[in-house]
Amino acid sequence: MERKKVWAVYFSATGTTERIVLTIAKKLGEELGLPVEKFDFTLKSVRALPKSFAPTDIVVFGTPVIAGRVPNVLLKYLDALKGKEALAVPVVLYGNRNYDDALIELRDILTKQGFKPVAAGAFIGEHSFSEKLGKERPDGKDLAVAAEFAAEIAKKTKGADFDENSLIAVKGESPLRPYYQPRDSKGNPIDIRKVTPKTNGKCVNCKLCAVICPLGSIRFEYVGEMQGICMKCCACIKKCPVGAKYFDDPNFLYHKEELELQYSRRAEPEIFV
Repeated sequence: MERKKVWAVYFSATGTTERIVLTIAKKLGEELGLPVEKFDFTLKSVRALPKSFAPTDIVVFGTPVIAGRVPNVLLKYLDALKGKEALAVPVVLYGNRNYDDALIELRDILTKQGFKPVAAGAFIGEHSFSEKLGKERPDGKDLAVAAEFAAEIAKKTKGADFDENSLIAVKGESPLRPYYQPRDSKGNPIDIRKVTPKTNGKCVNCKLCAVICPLGSIRFEYVGEMQGICMKCCACIKKCPVGAKYFDDPNFLYHKEELELQYSRRAEPEIFV
């Protein structure tokens, strides 16, 4: 089938997933001579309506990894997508620990929604909790791998023996493993699901945090209060122009420090074509 468009589709609270997905999509469009269009579903308002694609599309589809899986707050939205036999490239981005079963989960979600996953990749970005884990990634080396990955996808899809119905094999387990569980120094589970960011006296009430919160959980009228759950994407912290948002929960801070100690090595992207 003749392809007509490449889509860059992503959820990217702090911009790391966006950079990888756009790099892949733009290079893929260049290699195939196709236009590239982006669809950013990070904000809650964008996710109000389901998104449909065409059989002639190639969709580079990216989400972050949270606790080793696709963020559960996105599952309802993803379950409403309409792939309509478009080719898909599932991409996950994790904060230097591990992507566990996130890639196989995203691949299977897209397949269920009518896409045809023909390649897949797991990349690294600066961890949402930390400025040490995966610091300033994706970097130039990561983006080079993403571009090479796109060139390989283009070569594959143009090949005479290309079978668009052949499901790409990726790392992961089926059935999916439970979400990654943080633990304290004695091995006891830590529950940080209800932990929310605090606001200090530096706040100038610019409202940016309320505008960019992917779940719409920060009150616009008073940004020091929450009106919904927090997914720990840390967009409000990393994008605040005056450094007014922060976490002070002891369990959260312990978990953050443990991750920084245990996963200081440089993880590398993994691609499947």
